[in-house]
Amino acid sequence: MNDLELVDHHCHGVLEHDLDRAGFEDLITESDRPGPAGTTFFDTQLGFMVRRYCAPLLGLPTFASPEDYIAERAHLGAVEVNTRLLTGHGYDTLLVETGHRGDEILGPQQMGVRAGTRVSEVVRLERIAEELVESGVSAADFRAAFADELDARLRTAVGVKSIAAYRIGLDFAPERPTAGEVDAAVGEWTKAHTDGPVRLDSATIIRYLIWEAVDRSVPIQFHIGYGDPDVDLHRCNPLLLTEFLRLSRGSGASVMLLHCYPYHREAGYLAHCFEHVYADVGLAINYTGAQAAQVIAESLELTPFHKALFSSDAWGAAELYSLGSILFRDGLDSVLADWATRHGWPEDELRRISGMIGAGNARRVYGLAANETEHGQ
Repeated sequence: MNDLELVDHHCHGVLEHDLDRAGFEDLITESDRPGPAGTTFFDTQLGFMVRRYCAPLLGLPTFASPEDYIAERAHLGAVEVNTRLLTGHGYDTLLVETGHRGDEILGPQQMGVRAGTRVSEVVRLERIAEELVESGVSAADFRAAFADELDARLRTAVGVKSIAAYRIGLDFAPERPTAGEVDAAVGEWTKAHTDGPVRLDSATIIRYLIWEAVDRSVPIQFHIGYGDPDVDLHRCNPLLLTEFLRLSRGSGASVMLLHCYPYHREAGYLAHCFEHVYADVGLAINYTGAQAAQVIAESLELTPFHKALFSSDAWGAAELYSLGSILFRDGLDSVLADWATRHGWPEDELRRISGMIGAGNARRVYGLAANETEHGQ
């Protein structure tokens, strides 16, 4: 089933300038600093998979040396590299989240053109709030301004994302804050802001943003689990959202648990028990490499097949799109084939399940038939 069509329900743009070795290695690790002297991030599951699967796409032999890989990348140029690595991997639609360093990467429409796919946008709640404060919106006007801006963005965007896991942890108070609490928190935040970029780390305000999204009955993506050193991993367990999930039942909003490793089994439990919860293992697939099939299998122990989705979480390096597809399709195929061998699951049922996970579930939850943009136009 390696012809599986994919909807990548959480991804980002890629860089389109040439990279030296240090710049490239920075894109294949979640570390925020170089490794010890004499070491390389090519010596990781992800690094080995770049050499195994991406090197031939650039015209190199499998397991070409890191030096040859970086040299050929520079020789071909960023546009050619991105074109080769973004196409031919079964992607039908990309849902591009634009809140992280969006000025450095290709935007949704540009990604659609480069990849030859349909595209839609997912907007980051915290970044919308930060942009409003940076533009000079006052505390008194913030709630109305945020509501208006969110409504405007959702005329075209198909969902939202929160990085509460990074900023406040998932152990936040689950209840909706009062208007007075929000106004006071925004007042403190704007008073501290003088000029330039701002960072939102107020639990009260972030809770307000999330509940505004709940009120609009849209898919709400949450970063879960594994990430860079800015996260406290023990505060990224999705079980910490349990009371919020109880309170948001019946709202019409869908809660999309992203990445989830090493809490993918906990995420599967929540997707099993709460009708509005969905899960993927996006980021984990590339970083676990040769072990990706095991992670996929574990994620599907409890997750209903109509609740599991595919994502790459690719950012910056087009290799993450190539590998996201290659490793996911191969891993899912391996898992389903094992179930068929051991338990006789019919071939047509396996194709139906893989079709749901690869694309069908995302199309249903995000309403893509009405919202997606054709090939970046």
